[in-house]
Amino acid sequence: MGLIDRLGKVNSEDTTLEKGKETFERSEKLYSIIDNIQAILIKATEKKDMHEIEIKEKVVEILEKIMEEENSFFNKNERDVIVRRAMDEIVGYGPISPLIENPEITEVMVNGPDYVYVEKEGRIERTDIKFRNERQLMHVIEKIVVPLGRRIDEASPMVDARLPDGSRVNAIIPPLSLNGPVLTVRKFAEDPFTAADLVSFGTMTPQIVDFLKACVEARLNILISGGTGSGKTTTLNVVSSFIPSDERIVTIEDAAELQLHQDHVVRLESRPANIEGKGEVLIRDLVKNTLRMRPDRIIVGEVRSGEALDMLQAMNTGHDGSLTTGHANSPRDMLSRLETMVMMAGMDLPLKAIREQVASAIDLVVQQSRLKDGSRKIVSIVEIQGMENDVVTLQEIFRFKTYGKDPRGRIRGELVSTGIKPKVLDSIREAGVKINEDIFK
Repeated sequence: MGLIDRLGKVNSEDTTLEKGKETFERSEKLYSIIDNIQAILIKATEKKDMHEIEIKEKVVEILEKIMEEENSFFNKNERDVIVRRAMDEIVGYGPISPLIENPEITEVMVNGPDYVYVEKEGRIERTDIKFRNERQLMHVIEKIVVPLGRRIDEASPMVDARLPDGSRVNAIIPPLSLNGPVLTVRKFAEDPFTAADLVSFGTMTPQIVDFLKACVEARLNILISGGTGSGKTTTLNVVSSFIPSDERIVTIEDAAELQLHQDHVVRLESRPANIEGKGEVLIRDLVKNTLRMRPDRIIVGEVRSGEALDMLQAMNTGHDGSLTTGHANSPRDMLSRLETMVMMAGMDLPLKAIREQVASAIDLVVQQSRLKDGSRKIVSIVEIQGMENDVVTLQEIFRFKTYGKDPRGRIRGELVSTGIKPKVLDSIREAGVKINEDIFK
């Protein structure tokens, strides 16, 4: 049976109406053509490494050959759909390729083959994109994780990975997921956001940029705290850009996301266990190893377990100017979480000793939040002043003050000084870093 017999004839609605085009984009006809093109392409190029442009030319050539052999006809719109979708399958990420490529979309969430959501301008909305079936979705997930040496199957049904551009990927599949395969892609801009970008977004003010820049240059230890999706990593990336270019920087992450512009950067990434349950390398192992690498600055993408103890000890033993992030809803909650994470290291330390480590290691906690309107803002900057009895004392330097909403429903407000000059100002002066002290008025 010929291809056109299997596909059936293209009716007039498919060739003339936009509704017909949408039907064609989701039809079994289209999938059958793409499957056929892929099969022919694999045979024709199995021993060749081809550039994307060459692959596209080959796809067009194969499509023309199919149409000629089967005496079939597809109009220009349908040909464009076939070529685009075939390229998405071959060199892209299937149906979600246009979403990955769209710079306005910051997150792609696939809840099984029939439900695809995106985050746009801080708001989540459902798209009309669907996968053919669970098998096609699994193919996309495997295409992302396999080149990174990761695996996903029933024995290991969860995985963290990244795209070549640094975008963070998480996948979880049955039996853990009851929705079918679930894929979440947190995208990162090809050109990393700068401090000026975050000022234009309203995440911080020019005065806060100057303050954080002075703190980094004065080698203060900074912890960026916030909830999931609050923009901690983006802020960490911007704050890291203030590190002088003549210093040796070592970054440690679960999935490499930071995009530093300095030349002298060593990037380390943790590794999961292999199929035999061996070879796992934890963030904590990398932090310990980093101390032997003569770093000027240590940047940990996120502390979430026992590595918190090693990070605090590094900060307390000459590795000033270190940066990290953590999940918490407030600076005080972040310190409580740090205590819990230190206990997870398995060391039988008294609580007072842990708090003394925290109080002497961390200088500033920068709290970031994703507000109800979807915007991401720094809502508080707190200085850790030391210990008072058994309690770590905090002093808020800046706080976000709201003024209601604008006509579009966006929250209006600004990060303002509490009127208190911080103790870290002495460290900034001693380091010879200039700062306009009027920002604390």
